[in-house]
Amino acid sequence: MLPNLPIHITLVFILTTLAGILIFNWMLKNAQPQITNPRKATIALIFWLAVQGILAYILFYIQPADAFPPRFALVVVPVFATIFWLFLSKKGRTIVDSIPLYQLTYFNLVRIPVEFCLYWLFLNKAVPEVMTFAGRNFDIIGGLTCVFIAYFGYHQKKIGRIGLLIWNFAMLALICNIVFHGLLSAPTPIQQFGFEQPNIALLHYPFVWLPAFLAPMVLLGHLIQIRQLLRDKVVYGTKG
Repeated sequence: MLPNLPIHITLVFILTTLAGILIFNWMLKNAQPQITNPRKATIALIFWLAVQGILAYILFYIQPADAFPPRFALVVVPVFATIFWLFLSKKGRTIVDSIPLYQLTYFNLVRIPVEFCLYWLFLNKAVPEVMTFAGRNFDIIGGLTCVFIAYFGYHQKKIGRIGLLIWNFAMLALICNIVFHGLLSAPTPIQQFGFEQPNIALLHYPFVWLPAFLAPMVLLGHLIQIRQLLRDKVVYGTKG
């Protein structure tokens, strides 16, 4: 864990991750057609986060900035490999096309506490300013607008397909922006930003869960919505 970090930052981030897991499980349970044994997927996710949490806690990801390959690849590569599998394989596309967009859109709520945590981490010299809403990160907009989109776009169906696509492409650009700056400001051989204050927080527990789960899940959510909307085969889901 980061030394001398105010406890409320860690607690807020852990609670945000737990909320993300609950929304993930809720979403799978409402898949149409139903995903076989969604509990197993949730357990697998918890196991993945536990492994990443332990590795970060024992400072496994802390290594010289010029070390190659960077150990942090053990976080990033499996995540993006899973996303590619979901869209390139037949079974993966079946899962993607069964996810209800009503519930999936609510996952964006995690963006609000995450952005506050990033700002607090910046104040405690653990991430660069470029990763916060005081810098180049406007990702909080996705969290502030997602309830409106979920309710009027997918539940009430008062926002048309074009409007939903515009929102998803815009919010996808925002999450790609923070992923880009986050990866390139970490102290690795590919660092391009934040040399005055590298992104060290994401190498520590529990903040490793941002690149291991929260950020990729937000990104995946927009890709799923865009795919269903472009194919005009939207799984709306229900309020339950």
